[in-house]
Amino acid sequence: MSDPLDSDDGEKASYSAPALEKGLDILELLAEVGEPLSTRTIAERLQRSKSEIFRMVFVLQQRGYLAREAGTDRLALSRRLFDLGIRTPSGRQLTSVVLPLMERFSEESGQAAHLVVLSRAQTVVLATTSGHLDATVTVRPGYGRPALEANSGLLILAFQSETRRRVLMNDAAPAERAGLDSLETMAALARIREQGHQIAPSRDILAVTDIACPVIGPAGHAQAAILVPCLQRHGVSTDEKAILTALKACCHEAGLRLAYS
Repeated sequence: MSDPLDSDDGEKASYSAPALEKGLDILELLAEVGEPLSTRTIAERLQRSKSEIFRMVFVLQQRGYLAREAGTDRLALSRRLFDLGIRTPSGRQLTSVVLPLMERFSEESGQAAHLVVLSRAQTVVLATTSGHLDATVTVRPGYGRPALEANSGLLILAFQSETRRRVLMNDAAPAERAGLDSLETMAALARIREQGHQIAPSRDILAVTDIACPVIGPAGHAQAAILVPCLQRHGVSTDEKAILTALKACCHEAGLRLAYS
């Protein structure tokens, strides 16, 4: 039997699945805007009727892909797409290899740690460890920010070839892609690559210093970053040099294990 997707002239036939396309349009819109939207707003943005969007929204909610914001009629993406993403072979492998090493690091240092990757020009936290200090900074898995606005994002981009860097930023807004070529960004990436790590004030949380190192995969580029958010507290000194040394050893071992896994 011939492949039903092949036309007589050997080219792939074009098929239409309107319902599927509408569902994907909704998911992609909510991912792009990054904030909850009402059904009416979704319909207006997609230039479709409210009734057809309502049917799609109902099914996506039933399947767990959308969640309604408490106390409002606005909808947002749930964690389901993220959970599916980390269950892919590459996501499972990265997490299964790196997470035990992060847990050992956090147990020995007391510090929280975040395993971060880049997806669609955004940082995404795959996993976290909490450490045992009485005050640390942790975020939920799935949390993310634009790559160029996060220390972990800059770190990962610094350890890429020029071609891979542009591929990773391909889904960014035009202004963000242009920012990749700015003198400031280029200097920051060069500095991070030369240092081999990033230590800088958090771009998101006050009184926090981020210490981040790359996890270099078998291909020689950063597959992820491990970031340690060090909370600055009155009367408590943090040995950033010791944390960096331990974190570098953790990331180096993670890279070796990825190469042999």
